[in-house]
Amino acid sequence: AIVTFGWTFFALFGALPFVFSGAIPSYLNAFFETMSGFTTTGSTILTDIEAMPPSLLLWRSLTQWLGGMGIIVLSLAILPMLGVGGMQLFKAEVPGPTTDRLKPRIQDTAKLLWGVYVLLTCIETLLLMAGGMSFFDGLNHAFTTMATGGFSTRNASVAAYNSVYIDWIITIFMFLAGVNFSLHYLALRGKIGDFIRNEEFLFYSSLVIVGTALITMLNMGGTYPGFLDNLRYSAFQVVSIITTTGFGTADYELWPVLCQYLLVFFMFIGGCAGSTGGGMKVARILLLFKHAQVQVYRLIHPRAVRLVKLGDRPVDKDVMQSILGFFALYLGVFVAASFIMAATGMDLNSAGGSVIATLSNIGPGLGSVGPVDNFAHVPAIGKLVLAFCMLLGRLELFTVLVLVFPSFWRK
Repeated sequence: AIVTFGWTFFALFGALPFVFSGAIPSYLNAFFETMSGFTTTGSTILTDIEAMPPSLLLWRSLTQWLGGMGIIVLSLAILPMLGVGGMQLFKAEVPGPTTDRLKPRIQDTAKLLWGVYVLLTCIETLLLMAGGMSFFDGLNHAFTTMATGGFSTRNASVAAYNSVYIDWIITIFMFLAGVNFSLHYLALRGKIGDFIRNEEFLFYSSLVIVGTALITMLNMGGTYPGFLDNLRYSAFQVVSIITTTGFGTADYELWPVLCQYLLVFFMFIGGCAGSTGGGMKVARILLLFKHAQVQVYRLIHPRAVRLVKLGDRPVDKDVMQSILGFFALYLGVFVAASFIMAATGMDLNSAGGSVIATLSNIGPGLGSVGPVDNFAHVPAIGKLVLAFCMLLGRLELFTVLVLVFPSFWRK
């Protein structure tokens, strides 16, 4: 309850600078923008970002960066209590933040991971400045990259810079932001082996590589004339979508339909457990695949004993049940919210696109809320529904929905 109300409180009061300055006169729109910030979603109602005062652009980016810091603590402290957190999945393979591999106390671990977060933010800022960005733009984009938020200081997002160097730097740091931050800490301690042997990281990397290769091939001879340009745009959008950052260098709705289907698939997956990314999380998807394999194997060999494992360790049945429940609930919320959005007058493509964009904390969606559009035209009731989807997705559904059960309050 504290986490849910805390996030809502920050969004309610974080909207005030936009309202009092007159930059966003409507409180509902300001609330939507700020909820999008603190949940690191990146959906925006702004039609002319570059007309905003620099101080408000900085505050806008800072909401995402602070939201990302909050998610790191949430993954450590709150979600494990519900049996759905990233740290259970991480501990199943690599001894994590609640063991002596890092620090025994959650507070100490949070400080360590925040240190990694700040360090990566500073490095990216310097590298972006080396590519020609101003300090202001570099800092803002580093804030929103490491938070996997996707707010930009430009109307055309990262595409405005038209720089191969900047595109690749942001691609690399989006990829890093989508990785479990505990692995970054272990890597900085020289334990690279833990990093590259982590099964979730390997699966995540494979998805990025295969997705980039497929979209590059499907785009050949079409949208982009040269192979290197094709690879650059494909890699950027694949990483941007799977990490749920939402930056754009291209309008992927102009790509072949199969490319768009692949990106929608990645929208549901999201980043690694313990990262700032949204979505269902790579670890959950990996374990769902493994669970399906085990069930098929048991059908063929009824007497066989085979367990779902992450790395060398079996996954607890309670954790597996929570993952199956989360998956079913995620799809249920997606379908229900999509119907509500369609009832507001949006076409089905835009309705579904707006829900997955907010529920997975991506930012841009499909149709009228695609990568070159915004959410300004969405009806008031629709904005409230989507803001709720942002909160649900960011706090991993159960943390919010548990509040509707009377038994929770009796405790």
